[in-house]
Amino acid sequence: MLLDQSVIGWGEFELEVMRDRNDNCVIVCSIENLDPMGVHTGDSVTVAPQQTLPDRLYQRLRDQAMIVIRAVGVETGGSNVQFAVNPQTEEILVIEMNPRVSRSSALASKATGFPIAKIAARLAVGYTLDEIPNDITQLTPASFEPAIDYVVVKWPRFAFEKFRGADPYLSTHMKSVGEIMSIGRTFQQAFGKAMRSRELDTTPDVAAMSADELLAALERPTADRYDVILEAFRRGADVEDVHERCLVDRWFLHELRSLALDPDAAFAGERTFKSVDTCAAEFEARTPYFYSCWEGRADDEVERGERPSVVILGAGPNRIGQGIEFDYCCVHAAMTVRESGRDAVMVNCNPETVSTDYDTSDRLYFEPLTLEDVLAVCRLEQPEGVIVQFGGQTPLKLAQGLVDAGVPILGTSVDAIDLAEERGRFSRLLDELGYEAPPYAEAHSVEEALAAAEQVGFPLLVRPSYVLGGRAMEIVYHREDLQDYLARNVRDDGRAIFLDRFLENAIEVDVDALCDGTEAWIGGIMQHVEEAGIHSGDSACVLPPHSLGPEMLAQIREQAAGLALRLGVVGLLNVQFAVYSGELYVIEANPRASRTVPFVSKAIGVPLAKMACRLMLGERIADLGLPADPMGTGHVCVKEAVLPFDRFDGADVLLGPEMRSTGEVMGVARDFPTAFAKAQAAAGAPLPSEGTAFLTVTDSDKPGAVAIAQTLHDLGFRIVATGGTKAAIERMGVPVLELQKVGSGHPNVVDWIEGGEVNLVVNTPTGSGARTDGWQIRRAAVARGIPCLTTLSGGLAAARAIAVARQGEFDVLALQDIHRAGETVEPTR
Repeated sequence: MLLDQSVIGWGEFELEVMRDRNDNCVIVCSIENLDPMGVHTGDSVTVAPQQTLPDRLYQRLRDQAMIVIRAVGVETGGSNVQFAVNPQTEEILVIEMNPRVSRSSALASKATGFPIAKIAARLAVGYTLDEIPNDITQLTPASFEPAIDYVVVKWPRFAFEKFRGADPYLSTHMKSVGEIMSIGRTFQQAFGKAMRSRELDTTPDVAAMSADELLAALERPTADRYDVILEAFRRGADVEDVHERCLVDRWFLHELRSLALDPDAAFAGERTFKSVDTCAAEFEARTPYFYSCWEGRADDEVERGERPSVVILGAGPNRIGQGIEFDYCCVHAAMTVRESGRDAVMVNCNPETVSTDYDTSDRLYFEPLTLEDVLAVCRLEQPEGVIVQFGGQTPLKLAQGLVDAGVPILGTSVDAIDLAEERGRFSRLLDELGYEAPPYAEAHSVEEALAAAEQVGFPLLVRPSYVLGGRAMEIVYHREDLQDYLARNVRDDGRAIFLDRFLENAIEVDVDALCDGTEAWIGGIMQHVEEAGIHSGDSACVLPPHSLGPEMLAQIREQAAGLALRLGVVGLLNVQFAVYSGELYVIEANPRASRTVPFVSKAIGVPLAKMACRLMLGERIADLGLPADPMGTGHVCVKEAVLPFDRFDGADVLLGPEMRSTGEVMGVARDFPTAFAKAQAAAGAPLPSEGTAFLTVTDSDKPGAVAIAQTLHDLGFRIVATGGTKAAIERMGVPVLELQKVGSGHPNVVDWIEGGEVNLVVNTPTGSGARTDGWQIRRAAVARGIPCLTTLSGGLAAARAIAVARQGEFDVLALQDIHRAGETVEPTR
């Protein structure tokens, strides 16, 4: 146990330092956290350069940062040094030092235009700072410290709404799932643009709070702290009242008070675009990297070339349901546009992405993804068209507004997008094609929803319209469950609620396809490991499918192609199907890039996003040279989700229809069990090769649990279970040790897990009540880092993967070798 002096309430500052083999040191960027010490820097709103330190104190931080990097022994490369500064005494403490590229390094690189990782790599192979040219000016060396004449604000993106029961307060334990960055001429401009960039699913309801409630809410930091601060100032709170409760520096609070009381003042004047040049305009910038600001008159620094341009809209902040997968697509689109002889123009606001690197596109605009901001870029660029397919739901929401303003959309039309998204129109389209879909109803009030539920029948999958990542989606089994859901999610704004018949235990299938409007090509068919009801983003999936017959696969291909052609897709289409009792049902179709595009592209060796972009630019399927059998590589690929449950104390780890994963990994092997085992290890949840397996499943899953228990028993695992599951397994001849349920005395199952006696947990609750019964079991498993499988199919896949993994080391094969045409490459061990 480590005990440190408490510095809660002190100011927090970070310096990015670089050093070469000749002992030259430069400070790339200073970063100041608006939130004082006590909030993880990844969860704090930050600003660069630092704003509140007097120069003499800042020089002390610079000197100490250089002393630290030398003392630690970083011979070449970059480091992040974090300081705490006592605002009363000016005492300085070094909090930590990261001798590597860090999260803050990425922010500092985007804030200054100084590519820290790229320069660190050159330093590592022997260059010195004075030998490395600055890419942006092409005149100054890297030993020339960046100087900026603008302000950058980083804002974290949270997802507490996805984790009911989780502690919502911010602390030294990072809980954000993404971030955005904004650039303005002043702090107020940058702060306002940052707030616009957040793309919140739900807006904090601060207007309903009293003045006293607002001040009380500031005593503990939360995700909506700054919304509360601004509202408190609008209600008449003074700076001292707010400072006493949140300890945010008074300079920032004065700025925020001005912004709250006169929000238009910071944005008075004309919008103009300035360049990020690393040298405060001392030298001309050669790399086009721009931001907008408001000044007395427009004086744009953008120089357009003679080539036509195409604007690509990024995905904005990483969040659950819309992550880095979409940035992969945007980068491939930029590469394709440039290869076509056009200028690629990127609009995005996420500093964690490759799309916001200054050399990915011909012109980069670091701007919020709102209609107002995107139209400002389009008015300046006058593009040939805008690509909205690659940024997830964010650009799709802007598509109609862009069309209304006369901006052309490349690829699938806005009407086709609405046809797929608007449930009534899509249902009629399926009827025209003769494709089956689960019974559904649409309601606009609690009364309508309750009446519709009786017609459709339980169980139901209930969700609001136009969602991404399964936001507020739940499975309900009884009328009481539905009433509870409606009380939590229905507002009096006329928005629709969809009620679908839930096909319990169905096999879910994902398809990614390309279409040019007249011909479709099926790129990948993925079978989900978990049954329907688990969000596709949280389910493991396998390509090619491992248990679907050729007739079903042919039907899936036929219906996916039929949907692409009927919708008039030009570019990418993702279709989700369910196979239930031998019948194929269409769940939904999305005429855009899906989060599975990077996985499928790597699995089949075809860059789907690039191909889709070529179609949007006018080429045909026949021009692309696509393989006839893209899934016939002879290998099996498994995608597995990475789940952040260890970050959210109190949240249940049970998977369901609302997505909660924050990333994904891929396992490749000759067979499904091995690929699944490799994916589990890559996801940070390696399966045990021996030990004790605990099983507790719902009544309907007890027959299936026997196969899991038998496989694990044959591998030498000790099987333990609660009473009902034990009886079902023992009837089939597998010996089981019974454990007491939680609340039935000690030692019970949680005691066993917390004591390190259990190595694998299989817990499959289904139905309304059972979904909460295993909460303590699952939380205990997560706390101990024990693999916890909450579906029967996942448990069976894990058991088979353990059996294969026990046979020896995994084969290692490069992705390039898998897709090398006409060659047989032997794997290495």
